[in-house]
Amino acid sequence: MHPRALRYAAGPADAGDIRRGSTTNAIIELGDHLVCAGIELVVMEATGVYWKPFFYLLEDRGLTVWLVNPRDVKNVPGRAKTDKLDALWLAKLAERGMMRPSFVPPKPIRELRDLTRLRQTLTGDRTKYRQRVGKVLEDACIKVDDVISDLFGVSGRDMLDAMVAGQRDPKTLAELARGMMRRKIPTLTQALTGRFTDHHARQIRTLLHLHDILTADIDALTADIQAALDAIDPPPPSGSTADSIRARLDAIPGVGPGTAAVIIAECGLDMTCFPTSGHLASWARITPRTIQSGSREKHAKPGKGNRWLKAALGEAATAAAPTKTFLGSRWRRIAAHAPKKKANTAVARTILEHAWHIIADPNARYIELGPDWHRQHTDTNRKTRDHRRALERLGYTVTLTPTTTA
Repeated sequence: MHPRALRYAAGPADAGDIRRGSTTNAIIELGDHLVCAGIELVVMEATGVYWKPFFYLLEDRGLTVWLVNPRDVKNVPGRAKTDKLDALWLAKLAERGMMRPSFVPPKPIRELRDLTRLRQTLTGDRTKYRQRVGKVLEDACIKVDDVISDLFGVSGRDMLDAMVAGQRDPKTLAELARGMMRRKIPTLTQALTGRFTDHHARQIRTLLHLHDILTADIDALTADIQAALDAIDPPPPSGSTADSIRARLDAIPGVGPGTAAVIIAECGLDMTCFPTSGHLASWARITPRTIQSGSREKHAKPGKGNRWLKAALGEAATAAAPTKTFLGSRWRRIAAHAPKKKANTAVARTILEHAWHIIADPNARYIELGPDWHRQHTDTNRKTRDHRRALERLGYTVTLTPTTTA
């Protein structure tokens, strides 16, 4: 390994101007120069998204490229701060082995990650349009969202389309309800009575149009994600007893196909980058930080971490919370004495650690322990002793008589 390192600081260019030295041809020429000079390792700081052209093009040239966290390679205070001095400092740290590269997945995983992140972004934008439709209905004194849990379901969407088309009669609109919703027709009639005008219809028409465009784009992205997953994690041949990684991840309570795709896209399929499941959870920033000063020790927030992965794991933990499973029981046990956010984080960490074992070991499968696992493994003698002592401290004399079970 050659003890040299380079750092290139990039920033937003002025309007109509491209920063000199950061074009594709200039980076390719730089890569040729480094190879001819015998350079084997290039180290650069993560600066927004400006590191990506250098990383990808230099990697394609055959160089070993490390992306490091600026927090870990902070310069010594009191020294001059220039790009050349920063490059020299990175070279010294690399020569002495005092830094570690950040996790950058291979190209197929990166492309899958771009698709899953774009789908999450578009899904969030679509949710905003749905919320705006609810605000317009509230302005028109229409309280239908208090009766219909999903305003964009079959019944709710039919009512919205009818109102946009010009229908104003509450009874006629309520009759559009389908299935179990027809039991609520009297309540729907009251909720649909308001002051809905053409002004509100014009707004909702525009919002529904944008909503439908995003829905079509999300469906197309889902198909592209499925194709990318088939190339990365091909399904087993027919008749085989083996399962794909996606199918094994889907067996975890709360984890669906969408969450499984996000886990693969954000973590990759090579778990050698994370020696243990705890390393992966720490990288995702879903483990509590301990701050110790003298004899005082306290816990701090986990940190920002990978917000895309944390969002998907949070949804999975929320979905697993009400289930009669081991994860659901774990969530309820923690939520009984701690904030629900901490319960979500704890269950999210458990889900991610399960995912690490499933991805790392092709023979690993999720085994459901059941909601009674904690109760069955409780030390009844210790628990009885703790409760007795608690009552005695309150001034009671405790006499225990065991019950007989038939």
